[in-house]
Amino acid sequence: MTTAIQHTGTSPYQSYVYAYPHKTAYRPLPDRPLLSGLWAGEPKDTLSLYLHVPFCEVRCGFCNLFTRIGAPDGLTTAYLDALERQATTVREALGDTADLRFATAAFGGGTPTFLTAGELTRLCDIAEHRMGADLRAVPLSVEASPATATADRLDVLAERGTTRLSLGVQSFVDTEARAAVRPQRRADVEEALARIRDAGLPVLNIDLIYGIDGQTDASWLVSLNAALAWRPEELYLYPLYVRPLTGLGRRGSAADPAWDEQRLRLYRLGRDHLLANGYVQTSMRMFRRADAPSQGADDYACQTDGMIGLGCGARSYTAGLHYSFDYAVNMHEIRAIIDDYVARPAADFARAEYGRPMTGDEPRRRHLLQSLLQAEGLDTTDYRARFGAYPADDFGPELSRFADRGWLEQQGGPGRLRLTPEGLAHSDAIGPELFSPAVRAAMAAYERK
Repeated sequence: MTTAIQHTGTSPYQSYVYAYPHKTAYRPLPDRPLLSGLWAGEPKDTLSLYLHVPFCEVRCGFCNLFTRIGAPDGLTTAYLDALERQATTVREALGDTADLRFATAAFGGGTPTFLTAGELTRLCDIAEHRMGADLRAVPLSVEASPATATADRLDVLAERGTTRLSLGVQSFVDTEARAAVRPQRRADVEEALARIRDAGLPVLNIDLIYGIDGQTDASWLVSLNAALAWRPEELYLYPLYVRPLTGLGRRGSAADPAWDEQRLRLYRLGRDHLLANGYVQTSMRMFRRADAPSQGADDYACQTDGMIGLGCGARSYTAGLHYSFDYAVNMHEIRAIIDDYVARPAADFARAEYGRPMTGDEPRRRHLLQSLLQAEGLDTTDYRARFGAYPADDFGPELSRFADRGWLEQQGGPGRLRLTPEGLAHSDAIGPELFSPAVRAAMAAYERK
């Protein structure tokens, strides 16, 4: 039995909230603070390290990530040169401290496996030798595409300690892949999955998308079952979004109740199918096989501060400031930002240039938002220990609204707030409701480029 959309006046698909504040709320920092000052008082014993590779062989129609198509001769080498300069400068800014330790690492993009096997080796060397991350001793997650998941690249990743490979498949149905402007054949995807399994990486994640033009319940089950045949340790189910300045964005993004109904129906079908096949839901998007190995306490969630990002498109988080480089979606603008990055001397990487201070109640909002959108929910006792108040003291009206809609309840005792199954289904409406007025205003004023 399916459930119709609850009519709350907004679409259930407002925004995918994977970090807060959103990057469109970042602005140029007039004082360009030194990284050495930003990190001076920060805990450094459980840092997260992220390296961004802004290259892809193609750009999917739904993609608004910071990436460019292809790379002229010499650009990947120049990019790695700049990444090494930045890593050297950032490591110096962290200071000589005995407790410096990276607890997790990730390579994202773009497509990190766009790099050759030799370039991937150099990327790992930068993380280890320049930043001091022991990649074989911590969870290391790497994103890949079927076309670039070649045996030689996978050998490098396995040898250097990769514990999780995330493969962007999106659909095993060739006509749906074309509709999403993602040119690939199922046969090629299956061959890539065989190579990944042969490489022996502990965790395979497969990304799938629902809401594609022409997708039906039956064709969605085809993709789900094709993925399940490989027994991936993780599956991410993403609703399709049509965003400005993307390939699919040309068709417009007007409200479409029928599309909302389709996406909610396919979400529920996918959720129930995975639960029936031995998977546990950890968020609206993420499902983990019940017997899969743990990837550590954080499991890739940017829940806490202490994130160091290197490269164009990477963000860094301290308790007082979230910062990055400039952001764009338009291909011409992205190329200009990358060209600027690779031309920079080492000294240019010693300061933060774009970002957003985490002042006022923003840290509370971030903690509430990112905890509540996880299936395990929010520990209210932990919240009080962090902030000196209970969530209802700070966000009573919002929490009451969610509860009135049947999206939020107390579970597992009085100290935990969790989204109901329908609340998880509406995560992309709940998240944006928790944005602060200042962040909303900054996002609304952002000039897309």
